[in-house]
Amino acid sequence: MTIHKARRRLGTTDLEVTTLGVGGTGWGNLYEPMQDEDCDTVIRQAVASGLNYFDTAPLYGHGLSEERLGRTLQQLDRASYIVSTKVGWRLDPLPKDASGWSLFPEAHRYQQVMDYSRQGILDSIEASMERLDIGQIDILLMHDPDEGSSQWDGWPDTEVSHFEAAMENAYPILDDLRSKGHVKAIGLGMNQWQMLARFAEAGQFDCFLLAGRYTLLEQTPLDEFLPMCTERQISVIIGGPFNSGILATGAVDDARFEYKAAPPNLMQRVKGIEAMCIRHGITLQAAALQFPLGHTAVASVIPGMRATSELETNLEAMTMDVPSDFWTELKDRELIHPNAPTPS
Repeated sequence: MTIHKARRRLGTTDLEVTTLGVGGTGWGNLYEPMQDEDCDTVIRQAVASGLNYFDTAPLYGHGLSEERLGRTLQQLDRASYIVSTKVGWRLDPLPKDASGWSLFPEAHRYQQVMDYSRQGILDSIEASMERLDIGQIDILLMHDPDEGSSQWDGWPDTEVSHFEAAMENAYPILDDLRSKGHVKAIGLGMNQWQMLARFAEAGQFDCFLLAGRYTLLEQTPLDEFLPMCTERQISVIIGGPFNSGILATGAVDDARFEYKAAPPNLMQRVKGIEAMCIRHGITLQAAALQFPLGHTAVASVIPGMRATSELETNLEAMTMDVPSDFWTELKDRELIHPNAPTPS
């Protein structure tokens, strides 16, 4: 079985996700609009290629990502895919005269409001069920209980926390749904690992979706968080394995890192990694996608895919043979953590 079709179990559940999954931010028009038919084609081709895990959220395009994903998956064999979506962000109608910059241009006209009240969570689940319309949501994740304050640099703003509300209101609902078999796994999706570690100690979770924090460019969770997840049998899903762009595009002029322009020092670092990739006969994308999977706590990496060309590039990257000498050189040059486990 090729690596992208290989499956890893989520926690102690019966769910087995492919090591390559698909993140759904692009279907919500992240950065620029997508056409419905392009979303449909990518999702269908991903399933046909053997991928089975798709992640989405109400936040992505203010419901648009869920609608597009559901519209396609409704027409496919329900046993062929696993879906995760999220709770925590409420969608309120946007005033008619409202305008301004958004990560999701031409998305549905809603504004996101953090809502970890019991009713807010119940309403969010019901709305996601309606938008997806696939019968059952496999995985429910609490989304950004730090209001995304760590999105830009991965470090928590300790002044912004909905930890208590999430545990008091959302967790009992998700835990009850899991115990009754209405969902198969529960967890959280965040851009920081520090608060996830607190949640790991406070509840019984199956998986955490950690975006941008365990990549070729950052391994801060390695010493504390990932061992904790291994010990507690919590699987980690790696979102943003390209750090929102630069590890897919390379150090091009308009390269993005964590949703903004990549700084000069990071551009130089990526150029060095690119040169190493060329010497070893591999692509930067192959190194970026395969690296996180070297850790046994990691179940899947889920880059966004906006076109079939991106899907094909990612599939090729996952099947590429990355020599062990490449990982050794990365460590010798102090470009990754010296104790980072690497794919065999």
